[in-house]
Amino acid sequence: MSKSSRSAPGPGAALAALAAAQFTVMLATSIVNVALPQIRTGLGLSDNGTTWVVNAYGLAFGALLLAGGRVADLLGRRRVLLAGVALFGAASVAAGLAGSPAVLIAARAAQGTGAAAIAPAALALVMDLFPPGPGRGRALGVWGAVSGAGGAAGVLLGGALTQAWGWPWIFYAVGTGAFVVLAAAAAFVPRRTSGPGTGEFDLPGTAAVTLALTALVWGLTTARGSGWTDRAVLGSLGLATALTLVFVLIELHHPHPLLPLRLFRTGRVTTGNVLVALLGSVWIALFFFLPLYQQQVLGSSPLMTGLGQLPLAASNMLGSALAPRIAHRIGATATVCAALLSEAAGLLWLSDVRAHGSYAVDVLGPSVLVGLGLSIAFVQLTALSVEGVAKEDAGLAGGLVNTSRQIGGAIGLAVLATLAGTVTSHASVHRTRPEALTAGYRVAFGASAAVLGATALLGVLLIRRRPRASTSTPTTTPAPGVNVRTR
Repeated sequence: MSKSSRSAPGPGAALAALAAAQFTVMLATSIVNVALPQIRTGLGLSDNGTTWVVNAYGLAFGALLLAGGRVADLLGRRRVLLAGVALFGAASVAAGLAGSPAVLIAARAAQGTGAAAIAPAALALVMDLFPPGPGRGRALGVWGAVSGAGGAAGVLLGGALTQAWGWPWIFYAVGTGAFVVLAAAAAFVPRRTSGPGTGEFDLPGTAAVTLALTALVWGLTTARGSGWTDRAVLGSLGLATALTLVFVLIELHHPHPLLPLRLFRTGRVTTGNVLVALLGSVWIALFFFLPLYQQQVLGSSPLMTGLGQLPLAASNMLGSALAPRIAHRIGATATVCAALLSEAAGLLWLSDVRAHGSYAVDVLGPSVLVGLGLSIAFVQLTALSVEGVAKEDAGLAGGLVNTSRQIGGAIGLAVLATLAGTVTSHASVHRTRPEALTAGYRVAFGASAAVLGATALLGVLLIRRRPRASTSTPTTTPAPGVNVRTR
C-alpha cells in the first residue's frame, strides 16, 4: 500500500466535516433568539428591526435553497460547499462587528445566502460518500443528530456568550466555527467525490422560484407582526402565488428545468417532502416558544435557558443514532408514525405548562420526549425525501428537502405566533402578564401536537404506497430503513 493511500482521509472524516457544516447552519438559526433583547438595546433597534435580525437569515436561506442545490449539481458540490462556508463565516464576523441595524441585517442575509449553498451541497456529498445500505443509514443518523442538536445548542451557546461577553460574540463564535469547518472540509472531503454536472442553468426558473419564495417568506414573517389582513401581507402572498404559477409554466417548457418533474415521480420524494414540511411547521416554532416560556414566564436567565435545552439535545442525538436500527426492525411506516406520535405526546404535555411552574416539572420531561420523536422522524423523512434520486439531481434533492422544512417552518411559525399572540392579547384583559403569555404558549404547543398527530395519520397513508421507479440511474435506493420493510 502506498504512502498516499495510507494517509488519505476516510469517509468518516469527511462525514464529520460535512456534519459540522450542517451543525453550523442550524446553530445560526437559533443562536440569536436568546440574545435579541441585548441586540435591540445595543443597536437601538425598533420592534420591526429586531424581528428582521431573525427574518433576514431565514428569508435568504429559504428562498435560495433550490438555487443552491442546483448550482452545486452543476458546478461541483465540494466547490459550492467551500464557497458557501467561506461566505457564511465572513458574514458572521461582519454581523459581530456591525455598528448599525442595517449592517447587521445585511450580514444576516449574507449568512443565509451562504447557508443556502452549504445545506444542499453537504447533504448531496453525504449521499455521494455513502452508497445505499447500513452505512448510509448511520450517516443520515449523524446528519439528523447534528441538525436537531444545532438548534438546541444555539440556545445554549447564545445564552452563555451573551451573558458572559455580550451579543457580538455569538456571531464571532459562529464565524470561528465556520472557518474551522472550512479547513476541515478542504482537508477531508475528497476532491473527486462529485465533479461538475452537465446541462444548463435554468436562470428564468431560478429567478421566478427565488422571488416566489422570497415573497412567501416575507409575507409570512410580516404577518406575525402586522396581521393576516394587512395589505402588504396579502399583496406579498398574492405575488408569491402568481410567481409560483409562472415558475411552473417555465419548468414545463425549459429544456433543463431547475426543478424537473421527474424528481417528483421518483421513489417517495413527494411523500417525504410533504411530511418534512409538516414536521418543520412545528420544529422551528418549538425553538421559538420554548425559550420564551423559560425566560418570560419562568424567569430563567439566558444561560439557564440554554442549559435547559441540553436534555432535548441529548435525546435528539440518541434518537438519531437509533433511527436506522428501529426502522430496520419495524419498518419505515411504523417508525415515522411512532416518532411523530412521540413528539406529539411531548408537545401535548407542554400544552399543560403553568404560569407558576418550574423547569423540572413543566419542561424537562416533555423536552426528552420531543427530542426523541423529532430526531427519529427527521432522519427517516430525510431518507424518504432522497430515495431513488439520480446522482445528477442529488444536490437539488437536498435543496428541496431543506426548502420544504424551511418553508413549512415559516408557515407554521407565522400561524402559531399569530394564534398565540391572539390568545395572549385576549387573556391579558383578566390575567397577569405571565398567565396571559402562558395561555398563548399552551395553545401553540397544543396546536403543534394536533398537526403532528394529523401528520402521523397522513404518513400511514402515503409511506405505504409503492414507490415509483426512477427513470435515471438512482443513487439512493433503497433508503436506509425505508424500502427494507414498510409495514
